[in-house]
Amino acid sequence: MLKPQRLQKGDTVGVIAPASPPDLDSLAKALPFLRSLGLNVWIGPNVKRTYGYLAGIDRERLNDLHQMFRDPAIKGIFCAGGGYGTSRLAASIDYSLIRSNPKIFWGYSDITYLHTAIQRQTGLVTFHGPMLSSDVGKPDFDDPSKQRFSQLFDPEPFTYSDQTSPLQVISKGTASGRLVGGNLSLLVNSIGSPYEIETRNRLLLIEDVGEEPYRIDSFLSQLKLAGKLDEASGIVVGDFSDTEPKKRKETIELQEVFHHYLADLQKPVLSGFKIGHCLPHYAVPLGAEAELSSREKCLRVAPGVK
Repeated sequence: MLKPQRLQKGDTVGVIAPASPPDLDSLAKALPFLRSLGLNVWIGPNVKRTYGYLAGIDRERLNDLHQMFRDPAIKGIFCAGGGYGTSRLAASIDYSLIRSNPKIFWGYSDITYLHTAIQRQTGLVTFHGPMLSSDVGKPDFDDPSKQRFSQLFDPEPFTYSDQTSPLQVISKGTASGRLVGGNLSLLVNSIGSPYEIETRNRLLLIEDVGEEPYRIDSFLSQLKLAGKLDEASGIVVGDFSDTEPKKRKETIELQEVFHHYLADLQKPVLSGFKIGHCLPHYAVPLGAEAELSSREKCLRVAPGVK
């Protein structure tokens, strides 16, 4: 496990768009928040580019990523938004550059593929948290979500309890391990690649948005058939929003889908965590040590910075 250095007031952080084009107006509205934390902000030179559903061609998005890790003046890297496109970069990333220059790397959704690839290749702890254009720049971005940015400055453990939001026990137990995962569809997309999600002796976080129950069923089926659910020490079920059936009225309720795949795993499985495409969105460090307990109904996560 490789932890990045914590931020300090006066540090400069970089902004990149490694997936789809961000909403530039929303991005602009997000920058004052970073500055309110005492940070200087440098926008990657290719953030405003577009190439269809991508924020510039692969080389441009990759250059911004590499430049941010290479520049010693940049102390942290924030993704403007998600969408699609990070899996196209994975095979071309200079992982030795990242390993030699460990920094805070923050995002979620499609950024899940980069979290997984970077951790598999370098061991760097990265951060699953709200993004600038997608979340921070929106008028409804809330205080609990803002407060979790403090973990980048102060390396303190975080306890997510039943008081944070109501949690439901799907399977009982207590287990520990590094917290890994993120967006469920992206985790499934990684299977069979050199950047495949590693769940053995780890706590697996899953979340998603806009997927009908049958799609979530197929994703969990793939994880089960690939051995990823059995290998995990526990499962953290984050937020699943906008899951209402659209193609047909007949469906299986989402909680029944979770129960089918997760209830008999004989390891702790808890749902109800506000982690994902939701507000509040509690950011967590991926790759950090954590403990999940059904008896205490909580997730404890070690600091992600040093």
